[in-house]
Amino acid sequence: MLRLMMLSCLMGGMLCSPLFAQTYTTKKGQNPAFAEVTDDPALPRVLIVGDSISIGYTPALREILKGKANVHRIPTNGGPTSRGIDNIDQWLGDGNWDVIHFNWGLHDIVYMTKEGVKNSDQKGQHQVPIADYEKNLRALVERMEKTGAALIWRNTTPVPENSAYRVAGEELPYNAVAAKIMKEHNIPTDDHYTYVMKHMAEVQRPENVHFTQAGSRKLAELAAKAIEAQLK
Repeated sequence: MLRLMMLSCLMGGMLCSPLFAQTYTTKKGQNPAFAEVTDDPALPRVLIVGDSISIGYTPALREILKGKANVHRIPTNGGPTSRGIDNIDQWLGDGNWDVIHFNWGLHDIVYMTKEGVKNSDQKGQHQVPIADYEKNLRALVERMEKTGAALIWRNTTPVPENSAYRVAGEELPYNAVAAKIMKEHNIPTDDHYTYVMKHMAEVQRPENVHFTQAGSRKLAELAAKAIEAQLK
């Protein structure tokens, strides 16, 4: 049947692109951020790498970039840079990526006990100390550069006061380390940190690193703008 439809379109000089349009298919109960992507082969391929913040804005990002890019994301929470080191080869796969939009940070600054359990008293040590964060992030950038994709760093969003497992402001030195690395590699920064600091009450949940639905939509708009700039 499909073959007949294609032949009919070709003979009639009709545009058959709807047969090959991009789709995002979710299973029952599945977070739409993890939808299975069917590419439109005429469009560039974008990969989103990140934690729950990017999980939150992925659906809106796909909506904004519909007809402009096939938007994929890693099939899980990207967690700290240590998880990235363990999984980056699998996440990149053999895909021909045009743009990779990435972040690590919020999980690196989570406080952990010596037993490796998140510490609500905000004592102990960061899940990934800053020296290891720098080492890991450098390795991840170098690995992603090998794909030939245009890379975009999305800096780590602010930690509000009284957030669980984290201390407000401790994202700043991690962002500074990341900024140094991105400057060395000429990688542009999608600056979500500054935007959120200016609009925190409007977009972020109280005492929570996560965002409202409207806030995630705003972050998606920022990401879309950064991605489109690399696709021109």
